[in-house]
Amino acid sequence: MSKGKLEKFADMASYPHVFEYPYSVVDDVPFEMKGEWNKRFFKNDHPIVLELGCGRGEYTVGLGRMFPDKNFIGVDIKGARMWSGATESLQSGMSNVAFLRTNIEIIDRFFAPGEVSEIWLTFSDPQMKKATKRLTSTYFMERYRRFLKDDGTIHVKTDSNFMFTYTKYMIEKNSLPVEFVTDDLYHSGLVDEILGIRTYYEQQWLDRGLSIKYVKFRLPQAGELQEPDVEIELDEYRSYNRSKRSGLQTSK
Repeated sequence: MSKGKLEKFADMASYPHVFEYPYSVVDDVPFEMKGEWNKRFFKNDHPIVLELGCGRGEYTVGLGRMFPDKNFIGVDIKGARMWSGATESLQSGMSNVAFLRTNIEIIDRFFAPGEVSEIWLTFSDPQMKKATKRLTSTYFMERYRRFLKDDGTIHVKTDSNFMFTYTKYMIEKNSLPVEFVTDDLYHSGLVDEILGIRTYYEQQWLDRGLSIKYVKFRLPQAGELQEPDVEIELDEYRSYNRSKRSGLQTSK
């Protein structure tokens, strides 16, 4: 019999590699490991990689297996989903994987300047109605700068043409260095084992015939970030397990 939400939350509360600091407690409970992740938890000096909006944690766990010389932290607010990856990594005895249950809007409260080397954004909600909620907006990129190393790497893997197009405009507007970009990953001939990790939701979209987009770029510390002032056509489909979008044809 599968576990219910309450049982999963009980498990998570007992897991030594899961840290839970949602809005409701973050102001009352200081996060003492900020700047101390390598020393106090991972007990090594390996690079730290975040997956923001990790869902079930497939990427966090998959990357952790592929790269034992890096440390991975999956971040999401939905603990019942996160339980899958947290349980798998615990049962597998993975010492380079952790999970942080919190709101991404306050992610900078948990990491010190230069503490993180890479960020993965895997199938983030495109947030077509409001730019400041998009995980590649200036709102979030400025937060990433507070803890990402200078010229740190950001990976964006998405099913959303809106999210992909918006991110490309952001990169172009701010002259951010691009290392790789494709609007059809699985027909690009360049899929490696890293990009070939398929999340639960990704498989849903692939089964519906949607192409997967990917862009890898770097985020320098210098320069003022500017939001692109462009109209972008909205995605026509209703994403799996996401609410119906606005009837507007385009959005900034």
